[in-house]
Amino acid sequence: MTLSERLARVLERIRNAEAQYGRQEGSVRLLAVSKTQPAQAVREAAACGQRAFGENYQQEALAKREALAELGLEWHFIGPLQANKTRRIAECFDWVHSVDRLKIAERLSAQRPTTLPALDVCLEINISGEASKSGLTLAELPEVAHRVATLPGLRLRGLMCIPAAEADFTAQRVPLARLHQALDALNADGLALDTLSMGMSADLEAAVAEGATIVRIGTAIFGPRH
Repeated sequence: MTLSERLARVLERIRNAEAQYGRQEGSVRLLAVSKTQPAQAVREAAACGQRAFGENYQQEALAKREALAELGLEWHFIGPLQANKTRRIAECFDWVHSVDRLKIAERLSAQRPTTLPALDVCLEINISGEASKSGLTLAELPEVAHRVATLPGLRLRGLMCIPAAEADFTAQRVPLARLHQALDALNADGLALDTLSMGMSADLEAAVAEGATIVRIGTAIFGPRH
């Protein structure tokens, strides 16, 4: 299949899942994860109408952003963030999904240029409690969320997770439901969050069923990583 055909198939999966699980049509956005893919692949996806792209590696992402600057794309940083590498992320991205501790949020806030709109951020939650993954625990979340929501230059939009891989659809839904419940609890406590960044190629439908507003899809669009 061509990239345009794969992209169309992913969008069809999203629309079908919206209909099947009672979601409003168009309520789930596609973030095309272009990490390790060449700039030309991003250009091809953009030509098909895709506007939002997710990157994991700062140097690679900034090179692609510069090469494709004339397209006016929306860039999301979704990878691990080191405290000494936040400045360029704060200066050059529209979204950061992987804020996993207060220190990172504070640095992004201090380094976001005042000439730019507020940086949209999500807090990353280690929803399956895996030692190999970063992210806040659900116990840590309320205090950190309320503090991040007050930081200038940032707009706290919601939560992100990468749950443990499960082949069974019912099992896939369990951690995603916990993330949705955590978002609801924060909103009940006075925040106004609207984003659940969850779901990848293998668990897209489960994520839509559990309230995802952004799904992060890479391989199903671009094919194997380079």
